Amino acid sequence: MARFIHDVLKDLLSSSIDISSLTFILPNKRAGLFLKHELSQLVSKTLFAPETLSIEELVQELSQLNKINNTELLFEFYGIYLGVTPKDHHEAFDVFSKWSQMLLQDFNEIDRHLVEPNKVFNYLKAIKEIEGHHWSIDSHQTELTKNHLKFWESLPDYYYQLSSKLLENGQGYQGMLYREAVENLEAYIQNNPDKKLIFLGFNALNNAESTIIQELIQVGIAEIYWDVDSHFLKNIKHNVGHFIRKYKANWSYYKSNAFNWVANNYQERKNITIVGASKNVAQAKYIGELLATINKRQKSLANTAVVLGDETLLMPILNSIPKEIEKLNITMGFPLKSAPLASLFEQLFGIHNNSKAAYYYKEILAILTHQNVKPLFINNGADKIISNIKINNIASLTFYKMVKISPENEELLSLLFENWEDAPDIALSKCDQLIYRIKEFLDIDKSNNRLSLEYLFKFYSIFNTLNLLNTKYKYIPNIKVLHTLYRELMQNETLDFQGEPLEGLQIMGMLESRVLDFETLIISSVNEGILPSGKNQNSFIPFDVKLENSLPTYREKDAIYAYHFYRLIQHAKNIYLIYNTEADALNGGEKSRFISQLEIEGVHNITHYITSADIPDVTYKLKTIKKSESILNKIKNQAETGFSPSALLKYIRNPIDFYYKYILNINEHEDIEETVAAKTLGTVVHESLKEIYHPLINQYLKIDDLNKIKSTVDRIVKKYFLKIYKEGALTKGKNLIIFEIAKRYMTNFLDKEIESLLAGNTIKVLEVEVDLNTTVNLEGLDFPVKIKGQIDRIDEYNGVTRVIDYKTGFVKQSHVNIVEWPEIISDYEKYGKGFQVLMYTYILSKNRSGYKPSEAGIISFKNLNNGFLPFGIKESVQGKKRNTLITNHELDLFSLELKKLILEILNPKIDFIEKEV
Repeated sequence: MARFIHDVLKDLLSSSIDISSLTFILPNKRAGLFLKHELSQLVSKTLFAPETLSIEELVQELSQLNKINNTELLFEFYGIYLGVTPKDHHEAFDVFSKWSQMLLQDFNEIDRHLVEPNKVFNYLKAIKEIEGHHWSIDSHQTELTKNHLKFWESLPDYYYQLSSKLLENGQGYQGMLYREAVENLEAYIQNNPDKKLIFLGFNALNNAESTIIQELIQVGIAEIYWDVDSHFLKNIKHNVGHFIRKYKANWSYYKSNAFNWVANNYQERKNITIVGASKNVAQAKYIGELLATINKRQKSLANTAVVLGDETLLMPILNSIPKEIEKLNITMGFPLKSAPLASLFEQLFGIHNNSKAAYYYKEILAILTHQNVKPLFINNGADKIISNIKINNIASLTFYKMVKISPENEELLSLLFENWEDAPDIALSKCDQLIYRIKEFLDIDKSNNRLSLEYLFKFYSIFNTLNLLNTKYKYIPNIKVLHTLYRELMQNETLDFQGEPLEGLQIMGMLESRVLDFETLIISSVNEGILPSGKNQNSFIPFDVKLENSLPTYREKDAIYAYHFYRLIQHAKNIYLIYNTEADALNGGEKSRFISQLEIEGVHNITHYITSADIPDVTYKLKTIKKSESILNKIKNQAETGFSPSALLKYIRNPIDFYYKYILNINEHEDIEETVAAKTLGTVVHESLKEIYHPLINQYLKIDDLNKIKSTVDRIVKKYFLKIYKEGALTKGKNLIIFEIAKRYMTNFLDKEIESLLAGNTIKVLEVEVDLNTTVNLEGLDFPVKIKGQIDRIDEYNGVTRVIDYKTGFVKQSHVNIVEWPEIISDYEKYGKGFQVLMYTYILSKNRSGYKPSEAGIISFKNLNNGFLPFGIKESVQGKKRNTLITNHELDLFSLELKKLILEILNPKIDFIEKEV
């Protein structure tokens, strides 16, 4: 396999030149490390390693300026903006930052390509003036139009004043460094006559780079080695050779000198596998499987690279790499925004962005349970606050209330929840102190917390930078702007991986692959919109103006991507190109044009296939729990404590649910009740009715009494909501509606009672919310079985005893009818409510001597118009005739079914078998 760096070094070593005296200029710093490694393999004697510089390092040396970082540049530009723009047109810093970064990028392009700034600015101004005339209906321009044109008129002032200010400080952005480097080039040549520079592997040069390299070559202190294949150089329609063909034709040096270093590697037959994978995860999984296969076949991945077209695939791919691959090097850093600590500061900015007295409970829980915060609390302070929130159903909580719950943690709670008062100084101070608190905890066990400490230092650096900028410039007016700047700094911050860069598998982005060659190559996300990136035009300068001034457009960007892609392929033997097959509006669905080009050329052996993830057989099997000795003992204990109707109904509905709740004692997770739940509403109604009717026990209801009670409904309902719903809010939204519904239920029920009395009926309340139990004798058992229940109300209606169960949900008459007795323990949905009221009546009959035939039924508050819905035994499914009076005969028939059900639960040979629900 041809290796570009290797071949260049062999050529240089074959000449009489002292390689130690050379300075190699490369597209990036990483390539310098590989160059020195290749050199060590080629020479057998000891020598000094040559100097290696990236092109940007050379430019900075030529310019004699320090490069300013993007965030500080933004602040400097804002100062210029405030000075140039009339005071009444000043925009806030956060608004300014949204458009200014694009303008700075345009300034950068203008300088990198040595374009006369005024030529571009005047062109833009003229275009906008023409457009302005079209905007105005008459000859008079609106204020908006005038302000818009004023902005374009101000561009030269922004540019020249910013450049002047930065030069005074000995600073410059990238484009300024390039322009100054060209200005200082003659002095550099005069001061370094014996210097020998070797430029390696360049392709798309901006005008400044082109000028610098041409001048240095012309005077004989530099040479350039192009990494280009004859296939692309000859084919004028192929994008790959776009730039180098231009240099060959236009550089004066090549008018009298040969254009050397054109290779013929691309025509060598290669094995190219094109793989379609569904979504990013499938790509990552496939790459992991592929690496395992290659590693098994070759016993090494020393000459293998995974190049990520979409760098967000890094973490999925790292998680998919087989365990047997021990050596790998990751050129890209781990994005700091993906670190666990990033979510903590995002949450803190989130709750403090808008100054408020109380915080939403979910925001509080997210912070208190964060892995970097919870261990900082003493005496389980975080758990105390969380428990208090859940017990008292608190939807929002103040900082002071949290301190009251856990006073020993006041200092830590202050860092997290005390109001930042929309003051950046306070916010930065709190974040800084929090970082120190986390560091103190992590320092206790440094050896196991090295990675976390590395993260922490990076965050410390970010907040330190923000603090310095805020102190120096005073342009951060509020937390919102601070949050924006924090996110901007986070965007490009990475935690560099430590590894052996010259050994094992290489994982890198497309730009990091420049100058490097690999025998086996895996490229991911080979989709349109990624490789190449498409027509992204983040610029104030229109396409035609760019063409007029020889500024790069998306066409040049496409040519750059094409060069990087094909340059990798021309040196490799085995290539795997993986693309996303799924249609996606942003990135995916259509394979890259580069794949289509390879197919049309027909030069190489190309294999296609679509991969799909292995889908395991996840056929759900219904659970079966055998009744062991310990389970039987727990069932026995439950039987001695007492089976309630709800417990038996849970078994009827699904035995496995009964097992979880009553045998394993696993209760459903109860979250904060933001909206009043149906269960809470039911409890409030039951408790309110109990208080209303308790003073009327053993009395016949009177209309006057009921009318007086109606005036107390509001107070009573409110009382029980406060008791049961605790600190949950009832004054707005759905909760207010539910509160009013509860009151309406009560008044409607009382009205229904009054209506019944007016119709001449008599009602005597005998008992309310009465707890009863009895023992059931079962043959074959050597222990008693208790059943129990709470009856909502027992009354006499026109002399007939009624056992009443209140339901706040909707119940209709058919829910409490049966035809055949065995049905009552067979179907929860159809007969559950009938089972419940019959069981209450059965227990009552065992607790009261001289049981008289009674009725048992439901009062449904969502179906109050139908009044009391009595349990009935129908002669047939279609028949209308039914018996509602429950005599001892009916209770005996019910007891047979009840005992059958209880014996099934206690039978050691009948497993708990899950039902399909």
